Amino acid sequence: MTLDKTETTRVRFAPSPTGYLHLGGARTALYNWLWAKKTGGVFILRIEDTDAERSTAESTEGILHGLRWLGLEWDEGPFYQTANLPKHIEAATKLLESGHAYRCYCTREELDAQRKAAEAQKRAFIYDGRCRKLTEEESPAKLESGIPYVVRFRTPQTSAVAFDDLVYGRIEKQGHDIEDFVIVRSDGRPLYILSNAVDDAHDRITHVIRGADGIANTPKQVLIYNALGITPPTFAHMPLTLDNKKAKLSKRSHGEVVTVAYYEKRGFIPWALCNFMALLGWSSADGREFFTREELIEAFDLTRINRANSIFNYVPGDTKNWTDPKAIHFNSTYLRTIPPAELEPYVREELQSAGLWRESFEGEEKEWFLKTINLIRTRYLTLTDFSERGRCYFSDEFSFDQKAVAKNLKDSNLRTYLPELSDRLEALPDFTAYEIEEVFRTYSEEKGIKAGIIINGSRTAVSGTSVGPGLFEMLEVLGKDRVVKRLRDVTPLIPEAV
Repeated sequence: MTLDKTETTRVRFAPSPTGYLHLGGARTALYNWLWAKKTGGVFILRIEDTDAERSTAESTEGILHGLRWLGLEWDEGPFYQTANLPKHIEAATKLLESGHAYRCYCTREELDAQRKAAEAQKRAFIYDGRCRKLTEEESPAKLESGIPYVVRFRTPQTSAVAFDDLVYGRIEKQGHDIEDFVIVRSDGRPLYILSNAVDDAHDRITHVIRGADGIANTPKQVLIYNALGITPPTFAHMPLTLDNKKAKLSKRSHGEVVTVAYYEKRGFIPWALCNFMALLGWSSADGREFFTREELIEAFDLTRINRANSIFNYVPGDTKNWTDPKAIHFNSTYLRTIPPAELEPYVREELQSAGLWRESFEGEEKEWFLKTINLIRTRYLTLTDFSERGRCYFSDEFSFDQKAVAKNLKDSNLRTYLPELSDRLEALPDFTAYEIEEVFRTYSEEKGIKAGIIINGSRTAVSGTSVGPGLFEMLEVLGKDRVVKRLRDVTPLIPEAV
């Protein structure tokens, strides 16, 4: 699409601090961030904290932390909606004075009666606008008598309201299908629909990029913009992300797996999660999937957002696929392919949290450390694998997989083979993969046994598992002293000859 270079793009992410940072919210933040970067614009963070009963400082901090962890730093803010309350009230007053809004004195009982009547007639309930018909004498009299009231927007009944959405195209709604909606509660607090529009105008937002569930409110907000003499921003509504049963994602239904914090805890690389989220509703012109940060900014275009809802393939109770398999695929691909020096800070943080980090990994052992993580990452899915499956590389205290022991250490002859191998390995002047392999091949030929017996036995002896990178490369990075000691110490786990 053609960009208006005369106007600086200003977009915003405006979460309510009433819970966790949801994957859907994070995707909204990502799309706004990408559009700001693509157009050389400004990404604004606004915390919409007007729900005093549900908003918490903990939720706010969780949102800020989640965005920072994802690398979605904002250019302005965070701004807090409550700080702009005087402007919201000022706008409501202006709408009252201009006749675009009016005071509604209907009681809850009267509204309930209207709603029940609509249900009985099997039609959607729309407020009948009886208070908009109050005479100039009746309304002041009710106001002076102290009768509680809300402020409703006076929706034009004989005309339509329309807007052009960059994703869904032209959207139009007839005025008689929009009720006179409330913009100020009876306690004097403006509602979100007014506050949001006023804040967007105040922040000079040029593009509102949000979920498709916001389309229903957009005609009402366009009416507010027009009544206040404000040019509406450009809208781009994103399709929703559903589970594989077409249900909307929620923590109540899907647990922590829909929160950004979950992926941080499970060892995801932040950009891998961003790359995965970007494709939940957007596709590139050339169909590619993996992007660096700069590549995705260059490729991103609001007109490439899909209209169809995206699917998050989560299988409840499936510990193997504890999240969408594609998300795991993205993360494991990044683990395997990014430069070791780029991966190192993430592994360092993981090892630090697990108590496995040594300062020497940044000093005299730096070369060894980078070589090791480059070797062992090939089969890992998340960063937690470095502290769990890779523990034997960073500590001499690791557990043995009993299935691996039963499979690879069941031959009683290993009580002789492994110590003898350790003697030969200890004598090697150069402890390299090539020299180590020569020892194993020569030894197996001398004993007349299959090399797999001592290869598999040695793997379990030094790592506690039956899987991993090539054994000889693995032994090289573990180092002679560790390998020799572990081959000798494993003897108690090998059954004696019967």
